[in-house]
Amino acid sequence: MRTDYQTHLVYKSANKKTGPIPVTYTTAATCPLDCIFNHKNEGGCYAEQGHTAINWSLVTAKKRGDVFPATMQKIKDLPPGTLWRHNVAGDLPGDGEHLNGTACEQLTAANKNKSGFTYTHYNPTKNGNGVIIKAMNAAGFTVNLSGNSVDHALELSALNVGPVVAVTHSKKSGNFKQGGKFFVQCPATVKDSITCKTCKLCAVGNRKSIVYFPAHGSKSGVIDEILNKKEA
Repeated sequence: MRTDYQTHLVYKSANKKTGPIPVTYTTAATCPLDCIFNHKNEGGCYAEQGHTAINWSLVTAKKRGDVFPATMQKIKDLPPGTLWRHNVAGDLPGDGEHLNGTACEQLTAANKNKSGFTYTHYNPTKNGNGVIIKAMNAAGFTVNLSGNSVDHALELSALNVGPVVAVTHSKKSGNFKQGGKFFVQCPATVKDSITCKTCKLCAVGNRKSIVYFPAHGSKSGVIDEILNKKEA
């Protein structure tokens, strides 16, 4: 099994949106081209700004963090019941097209008796990725499928592989229903007092609602333009 997925565990995040929970970063080499916000496509990735970008670049350059097995051991050693987020930046172990099933199993095993969650842009309809993602969710590690838009999120939801999230235009706000699905705006984008630590919605693997994130930060304008092109 590959062990060169450079990863970095931060035991207590200082990020205002996540709150003080453990979070990880994974090398940018894992990011799929199916993500329209990948820098190799049109850009717009939220992780390519501010302190997140600095930390992520150091992990990708192998100047910070550990090889995958070492980080998995650290995850295993977290106290039972710990809420933690995998990948503030980066994606599940894989080459950008194919998920590494063995490494994903180890990630799921490391999360045993804990409440880990993450997001992935790996295409669940290709290369057996959907089978792996569905198995991870069934085993208790919540993997949210990342939709590039509301319509894409609806397509992903119909696959019944796992919970779904979506990115929307920056001016989108409030909860709404579309395509028979209830879309909930990320509570942390509504009130500054709410964080991943207090909300925990994205860690619920069997939820029916789709959580959406309005484009924000310095990349919001770029994301709005990308979404406008997709909808034209």
